[in-house]
Amino acid sequence: MRVLVTGAAGQLGVDLLAHCAACGDDVIGLDRAGLDVSDRAAVLGVVTTLHPDVIVNTAAWTAVDACEGDLDRAFRVNALGPRWLSEASDRVGAHLVHLSTDYVFDGTLDRPYREWDEPNPQSVYGASKLAGEREVSAAACVVRTSWVCGANGNNMVKTILRLVEEQTSLSFVDDQHGCPTFTADLAPMVRRLAVDRRRGVHHVTNAGAVSWFEFVREIVAEAGHDPAMVHPIATADLHPPRPAPRPANSVLDNAALRLGDVAPLRHHREPLRELVAHLTA
Repeated sequence: MRVLVTGAAGQLGVDLLAHCAACGDDVIGLDRAGLDVSDRAAVLGVVTTLHPDVIVNTAAWTAVDACEGDLDRAFRVNALGPRWLSEASDRVGAHLVHLSTDYVFDGTLDRPYREWDEPNPQSVYGASKLAGEREVSAAACVVRTSWVCGANGNNMVKTILRLVEEQTSLSFVDDQHGCPTFTADLAPMVRRLAVDRRRGVHHVTNAGAVSWFEFVREIVAEAGHDPAMVHPIATADLHPPRPAPRPANSVLDNAALRLGDVAPLRHHREPLRELVAHLTA
């Protein structure tokens, strides 16, 4: 299988390249310097030249707070990028897998969000990602995920491992809940969905919903420190407040996988343990 991965320098992109290569795929990874997905001519040129069987779009502008101040850039990358990739995929008969986010929901539901729940983004980032979902063709696969962590790039696990060496007390919100998702598990599932040429929206997260406060305590404990150093705080008490609103409930029900007879990802504590051991070795 010839696979083109956009956003290849990101957390998921790096692991996806490694996993596809290990599976024997002819995999080509392009970072932003190699392909700006917001450039239609560049996208069409690259895709029609490479003629991939599968395109996995992990490229996005994910600076949630910065998106609030630059709506045009957010939509150029997160909405028009998927439009051009979808157009290019149709031209060469490639299957497009597009990565999206829990931020398409408003976070007010009192249960985990299913793929068929109505999105209602509250931030520019969330709105631009929802627009991107709607730009891809009905034949594409949209993978919504949340709280992504991996060995590459910046994420909460790396941040906490640094902070525990610098501070004696940490405060994190206990009124935002989600499912931490690890690229070591997410990458193989994304490839499987590509191989199966599955279409439609799929929620893909590791199991085990937690608050940010609870997740940080788990990271601290795995790193061999006292989790009691982590203290809860309400989102409303953050100072300064974040420019972009965060959904209080980001928990995604992986219903399409479950009902489609695909085994879900394991509990997040297992890949968390593996990642902390790798990063602290």
